[in-house]
Parts: sequence; structure tokens; C-alpha cells
Amino acid sequence: MTSSHLLRFGVSIESGLIKKFDRFIARTGYGNRSEAIRDLIRARLVDEGTQDDAAQANGVLSLVYDHHKRELEDHLTDLQHDHHEMIIATTHVHLDHHNCLEVILLRGTVGKIREIGGALASFKGVKHSSLSLTATRELT
Repeated sequence: MTSSHLLRFGVSIESGLIKKFDRFIARTGYGNRSEAIRDLIRARLVDEGTQDDAAQANGVLSLVYDHHKRELEDHLTDLQHDHHEMIIATTHVHLDHHNCLEVILLRGTVGKIREIGGALASFKGVKHSSLSLTATRELT
């Protein structure tokens, strides 16, 4: 925790909901309800921070594609070179004889990251894509 001030507050929750929450806490390994609540609040704030296309963010884009698809790897590489200032790193994994997994780390505005992610995912031969965004603003 970056802040030295702790604030205590009370919350009213239905008994069925708190039982489910306690099972979630036990399953995920949180030490107590406070830790779990802090993480849930941060997750919602990060999610809210990625709704503004102009906000700064980091992204993780994963692509599974058929590397036998003609010119696909060239298209993927060319588009990444066109946006080299936003690409932090890439990792390429051979899943089997036909399929590759590429993980691309991006930094920039939410809108631009989504645009690049959509463009890479739309190439013929890409079988699956997933984009995860996180806000870069400080969350206490």
C-alpha cells in the first residue's frame, strides 16, 4: 500500500453475498476481506481508466495464428514495425506444427492500443486474439 493512512468503514452486505465472497477469498488465497476488497476496488478503477480512448495505458495482446497462412507473418511484422514506438516487446511461441502464439506488449493511448490490436487480429489466418488493458495512472 502506497498511502500511510488507513481508513476504516462499515459495509452492509446480504448474508448470501458475503458467504460467496468468503468462499472467493478462501479460493484465491487472500488473507482477509480487506485485502480482497482493496484489490476489487483497484480492478474497477483500472477498468474505468481504460474506458477513455485518450488515457495512457499498457496492453497485452495475444494472437494465435496459422503460420502457414500465406504472407500473414509479414503482415503482422509490418504492422508492428509501423507502430514500433508503441511496441514494448513481443514473444513468439510455436504451439504445434501449424499454430503460433504471439504476445505483444504495448504502451500508448487506449484508443491507439485498441486500434492496433484490432488491426492485428483482423488479418486472415489469425484464429484468436485477446487484448488486456491496464491504466498507467497511479492507484493507491
